[in-house]
Amino acid sequence: MLADDDELLRESLAYLIESQDDLRVVGQAANGQDAVHLATSLTVDVVVLDIRMPGIDGIEAVRLIKARPAAPGVLMLTTFDQDEYVFDAFRHGADGFLLKRARPDDLYRAIRTVARGDALVDPEVTRTLIGKYAQASEPTIDVATLFKLTQREIDALTELAAGRSNEEIAVQLDVTPQTVKSHLSSAFSKIHCKTRVQAVIFAYDVGLATPRPSRRIG
Repeated sequence: MLADDDELLRESLAYLIESQDDLRVVGQAANGQDAVHLATSLTVDVVVLDIRMPGIDGIEAVRLIKARPAAPGVLMLTTFDQDEYVFDAFRHGADGFLLKRARPDDLYRAIRTVARGDALVDPEVTRTLIGKYAQASEPTIDVATLFKLTQREIDALTELAAGRSNEEIAVQLDVTPQTVKSHLSSAFSKIHCKTRVQAVIFAYDVGLATPRPSRRIG
């Protein structure tokens, strides 16, 4: 499902998506209110949602969509450098973001990734995005939440916040990628995060990752 107030862009995206044998557009919305209605009334796997729309914007729309049971994946459309609200979108459960200037192949890959239930997090983009957030925010140590985590879960979250993939984290921690996946899955459950991006933002919020030298939680 597509939601964007730019009709030309929306129709262009629909044309590109429909060109793929395994993808189909089941609905289109020109504002956030209609996006929420369609996402909750149609059978939808992925909502491609613009952050900036009239009325209910994309941030509020993703919050309302994700608040419902069995919510679809949400892929945010963003201009990135100009969207200071992208962090709020991830806090509310967005599964990934896509630059509006992305290539068609990137669009297809992003939709398929989110449809599989995975978060679309490019390590290099994550470093830039979270770096901006970290420089503008002071970490607040949430001791109660951190005490729920094992040291290995903390280590995995810290590496994740550096923008590393599961394979790269496995090398850093000298474990298998499957073990990393297990650590992160357990940590996500404890800190109530649904996506990798939410977990990275949590890591910065509580001080596991900062622009300053990192410190170990013992």
